[in-house]
Amino acid sequence: MRKKIKVVAAIIKKEKQIFATQRGYGDYKDWWEFPGGKIEQGETPEEALVREIKEELDTTITVDRFLMTVEYDYPEFHLSMDCFFCSIESGSLTLLEHEAAKWLSVDNLRQVNWLPADMVIIEQIEKDLTVETD
Repeated sequence: MRKKIKVVAAIIKKEKQIFATQRGYGDYKDWWEFPGGKIEQGETPEEALVREIKEELDTTITVDRFLMTVEYDYPEFHLSMDCFFCSIESGSLTLLEHEAAKWLSVDNLRQVNWLPADMVIIEQIEKDLTVETD
């Protein structure tokens, strides 16, 4: 049976922009993703997200609201990813693990090479934020 990985992802929003990070390691090096990571034993998804963003970006976030859970089959594993809209409480998004990062406007979200599972989130964000701005 295929390995199942449970992770969380932060969709960090500032005005009408979304924060994207570029992976600096692993099979998907150079692909873009939403920052986040694995949920540790005993953590809620929200707690895991706050911890991961502190570890990866030296920033404290507020988890604002749940967006969706993405279930995605990669060749090596099945990914289950809880995605939340978040905002910055303090810190300046210092890259401790990623190669690069950028703020993308909702209209330009597709200008980077997103990981396949993260593309599912992009489609939902485009719907979600279009509704929000109408």
